[in-house]
Amino acid sequence: MEFITSKMPEYQAAQVEMKKFSDKWAKEISDKFAEIDRMQRAYMAEEILLTDDLKRKRQGEIKEKELEAGEYNSKIFGVEGLLFQKKKELMKPVLEKVQRAVTKVCSQRRLDFMFDKSSDIGMLYTNPKHDYSDYVMEELGIDPKANKAGGNDKTGSNDKTAKPEDPAQQQPAAPSKSSPKQKSTNSKLK
Repeated sequence: MEFITSKMPEYQAAQVEMKKFSDKWAKEISDKFAEIDRMQRAYMAEEILLTDDLKRKRQGEIKEKELEAGEYNSKIFGVEGLLFQKKKELMKPVLEKVQRAVTKVCSQRRLDFMFDKSSDIGMLYTNPKHDYSDYVMEELGIDPKANKAGGNDKTGSNDKTAKPEDPAQQQPAAPSKSSPKQKSTNSKLK
């Protein structure tokens, strides 16, 4: 799915928007830590002139600012922080659009399953003839050939003009050397 979404203008716009929020929040946090640093330097410069009560008070103020900055950092960049929520909000329409295109391609091509090769589902091999990314991109109005020309080939092959064939029109491949398990599976299928 990442391959397809990365080609979508909506995704790229969402990424730009995310960067704006991320940069803004990172600057706010950086400013908070710069203030803490300034307070620590001022304390170090004046420490010998301060009474014990004033030292404790200033150290307490510094610790309080450190805690506030740490909490704010977690609130923004934490696992369920504002940045994560903003990303979810911005990506939702993009992912919904891709899902509609995937559903339509599966319906048109009479597919029961479509796997996301970029997810961690444990596939060790997939035959490129079953790669329907180009069909989904076409459904989204993205030219798959233009994307391959940029060297961003999803299959890793050097053939930039190859397009997945329609499995319904595909001829069975010539038998190759198979492992015993593959032979067993192949014989069950025949």
